[in-house]
Amino acid sequence: MTTEPAPSYRELQRAALAAAEPARYGEGAAIVCDRVVRIFTAEKVEVQALQGLDLVVERGDLVALVGASGSGKSTLLNILAGLDSPTAGRATVDGCDLLDMNARDRLRYRREVVGFVWQQTARNLLPFLTAAQNVALPMQLRGARRTRGAAKRHAARVAELLEALEIGPLADRLPAQLSGGQQQRVAIAVAMANNPAVLLADEPTGELDSETAAGIFDAFRTVNRELAATVVIVTHDPMVAGEVRRTVAVRDGRTSTEVLRSTVVGEDGAERVSEREYAMLDRTGRIQLPRHFLAALGMEHRVAVDLAADRIEVRPDEAAELSAARPPAGPS
Repeated sequence: MTTEPAPSYRELQRAALAAAEPARYGEGAAIVCDRVVRIFTAEKVEVQALQGLDLVVERGDLVALVGASGSGKSTLLNILAGLDSPTAGRATVDGCDLLDMNARDRLRYRREVVGFVWQQTARNLLPFLTAAQNVALPMQLRGARRTRGAAKRHAARVAELLEALEIGPLADRLPAQLSGGQQQRVAIAVAMANNPAVLLADEPTGELDSETAAGIFDAFRTVNRELAATVVIVTHDPMVAGEVRRTVAVRDGRTSTEVLRSTVVGEDGAERVSEREYAMLDRTGRIQLPRHFLAALGMEHRVAVDLAADRIEVRPDEAAELSAARPPAGPS
C-alpha cells in the first residue's frame, strides 16, 4: 500500500483560493495585487506607502520594478516576500493569499513559495558555511527527514543549481573566498534551493561594478528561462531595467507606467529592440501621466478631458489659459 505525499503549503493555499474565487484569479498569474494599501503609523502620524496599487505578473515573466526613493516599491517587495502584510486590498503569490496568513503560514510561505536575494551580498550567506552548504541549508530547514535518499536529492539539487549558475567549481569555498559577483550567484542558488515559483530581488546589483552586474543579470535570466521561475527585480540600475521585457514604475504608492519591450526586425533584416511606454489605468479609472508630459504642457490641478472616436484627449485647463491671457480690468 502506497501513501500519497502530504500536499505542500503552496498546494493547499492555491486550492483554497480557487474554491473561494475560481473565476477571478486564474492559473496564469503568478502575482496579483488588487488595490493593495499599506499604512504605517509612526508617532501618531499615518503614512500611506501603498495607495491602492494594482499589479499582475504572469507566470514566467521577468519584470523590473523601478521608482524613486519613497515611491513604495520596496514596501511592495516586502509584502510579496512575506516580510510585511498589506493593510487592505488583495494580494496573492502563486495562489497564496498574503492577507490570510498567521506567523507559521508566513514561515512556510517564505520557505516554499518565494525566494529572496538581498542587495547586501554578506546578508544572503552564512559566513561559516561553504557555498554548497549554504545552498543545502534551505532544503534542510524545510523539514524533510534526514535520510540517505533525502541527502542524495539535496546534493543533486545543490550541484544542479551551482552548475546552472556557472559556479560549480566554487562549491567548497567559504563566502569570504568569493568575489561579490560570485557571492550573489551563490545567493541566487540559495533562493532557488526549494524550487520557489517566484524569485524576488532587492537591488541585487547595487554593490557591483557594471561588468559584474551584467553577469548577475544573466544569472537571473538563466533562473527565469531554465529553472522556470517568475523573477521580479527592484532596481535603480537603468541597465538592468532596460534588459527586461517589462519595466513597471511605481509612483506615490501606485503603479504609474509600464514599458514593454519587444524585438523587431527592420527592413534591412537587422534586429532592434522596440519599446513603448504605457500609463496604467486602475479600477477607478485613475491614471498617473508621466511627469515630463505634464511639465511640457504646464498641466496642474485641473485638465480638460474630451472623448474622441478612438481615444481620450487630455488638454491643459482652457479656462485657466483664458484667464491668464485676459488683461486685468482697469479702474471703474
